[in-house]
Amino acid sequence: MSDIENREKTIVRTSVTGILTNLFLVAFKMTAGLLANSIAVVLDAVNNLSDALSSIITIVGVKLAGKASDARHPLGHGRIEYLSALAVACLVLYAGVTSMVESIKKIIHPAAPEYSILTLVIIAVGVVTKIILGTYFKKTGKKVNSNSLVASGEDARFDAILSFSVFVCALIYIFTHVSLEAYVGGVIAVFIIKSGIDMFRDTVDDLLGTAFDRQLTHDIKAYVKDMDPAIMGGYDLILHSYGPEHTVGSIHIAVKDTTTAEEIDALSRRITAAVYQKFHVLLVGIGIYSYNTKNDEAAEMRSHVTHLVMSHEGVIQVHGFYVDLAKKYMSFDMIIDWNIKDRESLYRKITEEVQKEYPGWQIHTTLDINV
Repeated sequence: MSDIENREKTIVRTSVTGILTNLFLVAFKMTAGLLANSIAVVLDAVNNLSDALSSIITIVGVKLAGKASDARHPLGHGRIEYLSALAVACLVLYAGVTSMVESIKKIIHPAAPEYSILTLVIIAVGVVTKIILGTYFKKTGKKVNSNSLVASGEDARFDAILSFSVFVCALIYIFTHVSLEAYVGGVIAVFIIKSGIDMFRDTVDDLLGTAFDRQLTHDIKAYVKDMDPAIMGGYDLILHSYGPEHTVGSIHIAVKDTTTAEEIDALSRRITAAVYQKFHVLLVGIGIYSYNTKNDEAAEMRSHVTHLVMSHEGVIQVHGFYVDLAKKYMSFDMIIDWNIKDRESLYRKITEEVQKEYPGWQIHTTLDINV
């Protein structure tokens, strides 16, 4: 069985466990809430029901995402997991808004709850169960790289806190006859809505494309650079996610200008295989920067231009430097910090300064992104 099949099987098994557990809690909490006339307990049950439905959507999503590539989707269907997460977020938002409406109704038209020992026991069992379930989900999610499971784990552990607040509310009423449960229901609704908004935002970020983990991109570039003495550096690494387990990308490598096409071809094949083996990232394109080594004049120009560009605050890196002395042609890339308010203006200013240093030369510069 492949790693992808193992991952799918683990996610489905974990989600089924979550569904059965949450349905168990829904039945007991709903019964206790109705018997005690407690809106807080009922809303806690509704929250568990939304968790069960979330797990069902997660299963459907991972099953569809596991479909083989086809002519219309040559890079697979992995991004369906993001769409399923978006559906879960909408479901959670709906549950939160509905819960808020019911809580407000109870605040306007209060009704005295009737808590019993059985009610307290059911709530306490719910707290313990959610703590165990949350720990299980989060641990498994990290193991199989499933953001949905990790998020469900965090949500379950947070549900335990909310259920505990309902438990405390019940104790306060039993000993003081002060009913806070409608207000606690409102607080629960607020946190459900916030959870839905956070899930929605994170999923939209995944769909739009966000920067990958800086440590991962640094490690890949460093790994490529150290693969062969002919490689002077790895730059411009761009990664695209087509699902949690399917990442493709491209990279530029700087090689000595004495490196032959045959050697570059062999290097490219080695890099592609090694990076996939170590990082599970498929490099579908490897660009080449030629690194001047044949004469001292080119090396002195590279040093001078690099010093000039790096003297500006906000410039992170200069790379891809190349000159053709006979044709008076120079090219290089620069990376400017995202925190600089007007990156384009600084980029143009630096290009103009370099042009003034080398009048009559054709200067080609690129404003790169820092990934």
